This record gives sequence, structure tokens and C-alpha cells, in this order.
Amino acid sequence: MKKKWIIIFAPIAMAVFTVLFGEVVMHLWNWLLPPLFGWRLITFWQALGLLLLCRILFGSHGGYGRRSRRWSKMTPEEREKFHDSMRSRCATFAAQMRGTSDPA
Repeated sequence: MKKKWIIIFAPIAMAVFTVLFGEVVMHLWNWLLPPLFGWRLITFWQALGLLLLCRILFGSHGGYGRRSRRWSKMTPEEREKFHDSMRSRCATFAAQMRGTSDPA
């Protein structure tokens, strides 16, 4: 019985949230960006496209949970090895940004 309600309710809830988030994005954009930066107003469909683009570029919320589970399964030695590798990568990147070849 519960699955029947979920099958009926889930698509309706998704449609309502899609419309709601599209409206919120459209109104926030049209309220903030044209006065601040002189950008054009957007339509509801453009707001939905913007939401979809953000979803594609930045991913979903579920990705964070997978990373934290992976982190919790690491041993302290694996965590320290990961920290060391990230420190060396960041130092190399910082040196490139400064225009030097020495990461220190």
C-alpha cells in the first residue's frame, strides 16, 4: 500500500518542487541581477535551464555522502598519506601561481 502512494506522490512532489525552485530562481535573478549588473530579466524556462546547468556543473547532493563514507573507512595512515599528497599538490600549484618552480 505504501509503495502505491509513493509511486503516485513522488512524481507530483517532483513537479511541484521543480516549479517552485524554478520560480524562486527566476524571481531572485530578476530581483537582484538586473539592478546590480544590468543583466536581462529571465523567463521561468530560462530559470529551469539555469537550475539544470548548475546540476550538471556542480553535481548532486549525494556525492558528498560517498566521499565521507570513503574517508571514514580510511586508516589513520591512509589519511595522513592523503593529506601529504594534497599538501604537495597545493604547494606545486601555489608555486606555479607565483611563477616560481620551487614549491616552498
